[in-house]
Amino acid sequence: MKTGWINIFILSVLMASGVEALEFQGEWQQGAVLRGQVEPGTKVSFLGRQVRVAEDGVFVIGLGRDAAKQVTVITEVKGQEPQEHQFSVKQREYRIQRVEGVPAKTVNPPADQLARIRKESALARKARKVDSTRQDFREQFEWPLTGPITGVYGSQRYYNGEPRRPHFGVDVARPTGTVVVAPASGKVLLAYDDMFFSGGTLIVDHGHGLSSSFIHLSKILVEEGQEVKLGDPIAEVGATGRVTGPHLDWRMNWFNQRVDPQLLVGPMPKLAE
Repeated sequence: MKTGWINIFILSVLMASGVEALEFQGEWQQGAVLRGQVEPGTKVSFLGRQVRVAEDGVFVIGLGRDAAKQVTVITEVKGQEPQEHQFSVKQREYRIQRVEGVPAKTVNPPADQLARIRKESALARKARKVDSTRQDFREQFEWPLTGPITGVYGSQRYYNGEPRRPHFGVDVARPTGTVVVAPASGKVLLAYDDMFFSGGTLIVDHGHGLSSSFIHLSKILVEEGQEVKLGDPIAEVGATGRVTGPHLDWRMNWFNQRVDPQLLVGPMPKLAE
């Protein structure tokens, strides 16, 4: 059974002054993407950001890996005082791995690559800041690739006692050249063949700040500005960038909030024989 927008339906409804309504699809937990509904014309704010709301009152928000135990959504109807709505966020436990005796040159990038790394990171950040009117996030998301899951969202390694950045995606191991398809419709924001850390990197906009990133690709099959539909071939699996073997690392963002793709697609389908 799929566990996306259609089959996970945890509805939160708050009424204020008998007029203002706020509804959500999704579970309030770290890493979650939630689709909201308000009366048309209502303003919505979350995490200090005014959220884009569609003409029919639909919007989307995301909770990062370390989201607080309680968060506030602010709604405002014209002519009324803003209303604060409090939600409790389920805290998750993440996989932690500690590795000792790792040479420093293996852990840290060479100094002569830092300018390149900063440039490439800025390109990715710029893409993830896009706040388009697209509403592809309303679709039922699908896995972009089927295969063994070898890495999960939120996990973190400590090298020689020092914490490294958590893993913000889901890794699916398949041979180099295996086709990756669009998990939902969208528009290509970034197509970059060879980033230092992530190798072949592709970012697709699903609207209202929600985007997918696909990294370590051997080949990108689409171009920046191109629109794609759910299931369209968009790239091929690779082992580019800082990796030890071929796999797809699929990540998702709601602006700067790194969210968990697996919460939108549910269990991995069995790989066809």
